[in-house]
Amino acid sequence: MVVIHLDDQAVRSALRWDELIDAMERVLTAFSSGHVVQPLRNWLTVEEGNRYLGVMPAVTRDAMGVKVVSLYPRNAGTRIPTVMATILLMRPETGEPIAFLDATALTAMRTAAVSAAVTRRLASPDSRVLALLGSGVEARTHLEALSQVRQFDEVRVWSRTRAHAERFAAQHGAKVMDAESAVRGADVVVTATPAREPILKGAWLKRGAHVNAIGAPMPAWRELDDEAMSNVLVVESREAALHESGDIILSKARIHAEVGEIFAGAKPGPVSETTVYKSVGIAAEDIAAAKLAFDTISRASDSTSEARDPA
Repeated sequence: MVVIHLDDQAVRSALRWDELIDAMERVLTAFSSGHVVQPLRNWLTVEEGNRYLGVMPAVTRDAMGVKVVSLYPRNAGTRIPTVMATILLMRPETGEPIAFLDATALTAMRTAAVSAAVTRRLASPDSRVLALLGSGVEARTHLEALSQVRQFDEVRVWSRTRAHAERFAAQHGAKVMDAESAVRGADVVVTATPAREPILKGAWLKRGAHVNAIGAPMPAWRELDDEAMSNVLVVESREAALHESGDIILSKARIHAEVGEIFAGAKPGPVSETTVYKSVGIAAEDIAAAKLAFDTISRASDSTSEARDPA
């Protein structure tokens, strides 16, 4: 039995945005249709507010695995990422382990790919202005992924640390603004921060805007105020969102649909209304992304072998 190791660089190179976005739509459709087996994520609190360890197993029709992820807000501002992860991928037919994948880049990319799939369904086709609240890895990957599904003429960025926003703006051609100015008039908004208190107010949102809220991953943390959360709300998993999302728990917001229900056509996607997608991240996304990366690398390896030995 050969178990390969795929490092972050290999995984990042294997994942193409168009394929990954489509893969996330498929797996979330399967999830909401009852074709995925997974429990709630199990978080171990090592140090409240600073150090967490999560375990995330899932089985889909063609993949099985478990992700182990560390969430360390205390690493913010250092060379060490705040989120680091590893995935063990297995064959669902036999239970054989087939690969270990470094999943730090994969986590950021699958998160942004889901946001892109949701944005493709819920944001106005005429969306031209993107506001990013946060200027870290998720802001960068969201800019890349969302640019696959909408053509933005203007990108705005805000960060609690202005120097970080200025660096992001210089690298990506964005405009640095305060949070309110960035959000007002924006068609698509991303909140990607470890905020404990709301950083986005519903009063700032234009009618028909779409928000991807992907930060504040703990039950007592939140990025959006009650007014923002009173808009049409969609999630990956009702059970996970009601268990993990402080934005939902503390605002008592009503969930309109799981995004998989919208992808499947079982629930409407109200494009003309102001919409909020609140992400918590579920294991099925990670396992599907890992399988996509593994299959892509395996096909490339097979092609190389055939080229070397055509007989």
